[in-house]
Amino acid sequence: MKYYVCFFAVFPLTAIAFDDCATMRHIPDYEIGLVEVIDLGLCRNPRTAAAYASLQSARFTKNASHSYYLPSVSGKMGANRSHTEHDDWDYTASLSASYLVFDFGKRESDFAQSLATYRATGFDYDETIQNYVYSVVGYYYALLNADADVVAAEAALTVAKTAKETADKKYKAGVVARADVYKADTTLASSQLELERAKNNREIIKGTLLNTLSFPADEHIKIKDMPVTFGSDAESDNIDKLINIAKEKRPDLLKAKSQTNAAWHRRNSAFLKNLPSISVTGGVDIDDKTMGGMFEHMSTKIHGTIGVSASMPIFTGFLNYYNARSANADYESMKYNEQDTENNAVMDVFTAYQNYKTAKTVLKQSETLLKSAKESERVTSGMYKVGRATMLDWQTAQSELVNARKQNNSAKYDLFIKRAAVALAIGDIQNGLKENK
Repeated sequence: MKYYVCFFAVFPLTAIAFDDCATMRHIPDYEIGLVEVIDLGLCRNPRTAAAYASLQSARFTKNASHSYYLPSVSGKMGANRSHTEHDDWDYTASLSASYLVFDFGKRESDFAQSLATYRATGFDYDETIQNYVYSVVGYYYALLNADADVVAAEAALTVAKTAKETADKKYKAGVVARADVYKADTTLASSQLELERAKNNREIIKGTLLNTLSFPADEHIKIKDMPVTFGSDAESDNIDKLINIAKEKRPDLLKAKSQTNAAWHRRNSAFLKNLPSISVTGGVDIDDKTMGGMFEHMSTKIHGTIGVSASMPIFTGFLNYYNARSANADYESMKYNEQDTENNAVMDVFTAYQNYKTAKTVLKQSETLLKSAKESERVTSGMYKVGRATMLDWQTAQSELVNARKQNNSAKYDLFIKRAAVALAIGDIQNGLKENK
């Protein structure tokens, strides 16, 4: 599909080719990675397709503005018959041409305006692509997180079943009270409930990802986990360098600059309409007339014209005046919009950078917490089996382990998303995904 080829031209990642992606009715039944998921989504997504159509429209409008530098030629033919006693026929043909020689730079402004508008639309298309890719990245990692939560819930259920079996055996042996069995039953039921909730959450996130890829939400999709090694050069960049990158690459900021440029040329064009324009004109006229009666014959006249014409608006009912004032106000508005966009871009980079640094710290803390919770549960279960801990102690250790696993899963995949958010904030999500390969 044309509208995503240009994106992956600078995205040299190995991916599975989906030649029939636009007409696919079902998701592939094998495991696919993040790059393949993005490839599939870009091929099918109507939002990116609409953005590409807008880009094509702007391109054709820009191409049409080349006509300002070419002559205009028109032809005309006619046949008339007079209902007289001679029934004369009068045939006419004319060819005229006109070429604008000088207009004080108005056509240059018109062309520059259409070119700037085309560039702004191109940056808008790029922004649409990057935002869509980021949404796919978010849902992809959210599904991996949901899968990990299901695995963690299944592990917790296994531990709860072990605790139930241990409590039953100790109760039958008369070592513990029946209250331990009730507590083990409660933990087991809670673990089963958490597993069902985790599975339900996974189905919802899976459906969201499938819908983003323009597939039915009840399809089944298999995705690969993303083993990522952090610590690339981009991650060690300071905030000032990231902001400078954003000013050079962020499509919304580049779009705002192009829109300001277009407004500047539009203002100039509106002002130049008040100045004269000079054109060269020329034409050829042929007039064939049939003379009726006994002296019927053809009378042909050919004559040509060439000249120079100048035109200048004298009074347009204040139309040009107010159009010029409106274009100037529009230009001022675009300048402020560009400034506001730049401020927002700087804040986006700062926020994404701080969130990413925090996410790295949270992941390290969650890994420490998980390691501690695993050891605590292991020791507490052993102590319970030899009568040196209560079922409540074991329940507490199990609950802490479940929470630690969920926090670790969330921290791990949240870090991946926060990393992609930094890449999106600086307008370079392609390279961000290369590092996630």
